[in-house]
Amino acid sequence: MKPNNNQQSGKAINKKDVQKKGTFPQNPGTVMVKYPLLWLALAAFIVYIPTLSFTFTELDDIIFIKEFGPYNEQWSNLTVSFQRGLFDAVKDPYFRPMFLDSMIFNYHLPGEGLEKYHLVNILLHISSVLLLYGVFIRLNVRKLPAFVLSLVFAIHPVLSQAVAWIPGRNDTLLAVFTLSFFITAIDHFHFGRIKDLALATLMLLLAFFTKETAVFVPLVLVVMLALVMRQKLTSKNNMILLVACAVCFVTWYVVRAQSPNIKASEPQAGTMINDFVHRLPLIVQYIGKILLPVNQSVFPLQQDTSYIYGIAAIVIIAVGLALSKQANWRVVAGGAIIFILFLVPALLVPNNLNEQTFEHRLYLPMIGMLLLLSETVLFKKMADSSLLIAGAGICVVMAGANFIYQRNFKAAVPFWTQAVETSPHSAYAKMMLAAREDNVSDSYRLFRDAYKLDPNQKYINYYYGRMLQMQDSVLQSEPYLLREKKISDFYECDFYLARVAMTKGDTMGTIGYLESYTQRNPTSEPAHSNLVLTYMSKRMYAAARKHMAKMRQLGVPVNPKFDEMINAALIIPPSPPPAATSKTK
Repeated sequence: MKPNNNQQSGKAINKKDVQKKGTFPQNPGTVMVKYPLLWLALAAFIVYIPTLSFTFTELDDIIFIKEFGPYNEQWSNLTVSFQRGLFDAVKDPYFRPMFLDSMIFNYHLPGEGLEKYHLVNILLHISSVLLLYGVFIRLNVRKLPAFVLSLVFAIHPVLSQAVAWIPGRNDTLLAVFTLSFFITAIDHFHFGRIKDLALATLMLLLAFFTKETAVFVPLVLVVMLALVMRQKLTSKNNMILLVACAVCFVTWYVVRAQSPNIKASEPQAGTMINDFVHRLPLIVQYIGKILLPVNQSVFPLQQDTSYIYGIAAIVIIAVGLALSKQANWRVVAGGAIIFILFLVPALLVPNNLNEQTFEHRLYLPMIGMLLLLSETVLFKKMADSSLLIAGAGICVVMAGANFIYQRNFKAAVPFWTQAVETSPHSAYAKMMLAAREDNVSDSYRLFRDAYKLDPNQKYINYYYGRMLQMQDSVLQSEPYLLREKKISDFYECDFYLARVAMTKGDTMGTIGYLESYTQRNPTSEPAHSNLVLTYMSKRMYAAARKHMAKMRQLGVPVNPKFDEMINAALIIPPSPPPAATSKTK
């Protein structure tokens, strides 16, 4: 019995035929989509057009754009990025130079607002969608299913965090390099062209320097070749590919080892194993978010995410595979393994480093799940015309869900409001919303709730101390601010500790805190001015004048009355005339 037009052949691609024809054999089916790449690009762009007007969520984006502004301004930092950590040059376990360099390039694009950052995110996503279509074709997925699966990837709401949230580009950037590697590596495997090998090596190397997940990329290629494409791995071209992968890994490892942040922040193996076991159930949660994306969160926690949708999704997938009766179980196994391999890095993240189960981490694992879904009854038994209609209907629904969900990334308040609603056990989310809440009573309530959840949460003691000062409980704020300095060494604590010292009458303590603060935040006019006034209160006029000169050098405005006050204080008043005395004879 011949397979119908909806079946994949299930056979290994004949390498000799591929080399002879210079292309990959395809059963086009009964329905063809003209200009598939154009439609995919257009769909992805339309779905994410609203993000061009989005502002800061104030989760990392303000760090990489505002605080890193001086860093991004210097082109010479393109090489420095390979010698430092992501957030901090020394104390940071993340080594992601390509992301830092992308922000440098983005900084120098024309425009002053955030539109140019969001536009780059959209373009990276479109590139990933088009490359994914090319990968599916090389994996012997028919053109219509490849188009539908790529369309789902383009508009799926679970991937919106990777596009709508500016720092999410780390995953889209990784996908561009990874998918480019798969395409060129598979082409080299079949055709043995030097240009394909060179491009594959370059793309893999760039992927390594983008995110740690790239360590699993060569393994995924092996799964694609051996399981999905049913190719023998002992060929000369494959051996050359493996050597190139090894060279890329060693190069990345050596460069990474030279970064000072690595040795200072490597997590312990025991902790990683314990956290990995704890996070294993996340697999079920993530599957649920892919198939039934109705329980999404911008700041998800494992304990606040339901398993019901994941269990239901697994049942649906199992039924879909059982009903197809023509499923290629090698492809099913390959898709499942690819999904797990790309998900492993998210399961290895230590809880003390990051307890959130962010959805942008699904960007690459989604590829494996889509490949698995290509073997379900929807793609195996349905006529091409019906598949196109059903696929379009599903994508319209998902696009609508994406439009609604991506609004949570529009600004800080909607972002943290949704975070609190969906992750009620997150102290950090409540703290961040409290700091932006206009209603004072609601703000104080959220701060107290956050403190009860986790008194050691980074920045919570700072915000709690600041709240007490706003309530005129200045002296009561001191232990919280000192505790925050011990936990995170957050420089903003010094500004408020200076007020504590002033309230206690400790002028020298005030000077010490303000000096420390202005060193770490050199653009704060209030801090500089307060320091000058405090110098003058102790009659330290030379120090006051020296600091005023420093302010002018930094471009910080200096109150013109300061010079008048110092000059007036330094003028020695004339001696009073001698008092008249009576003369007696």
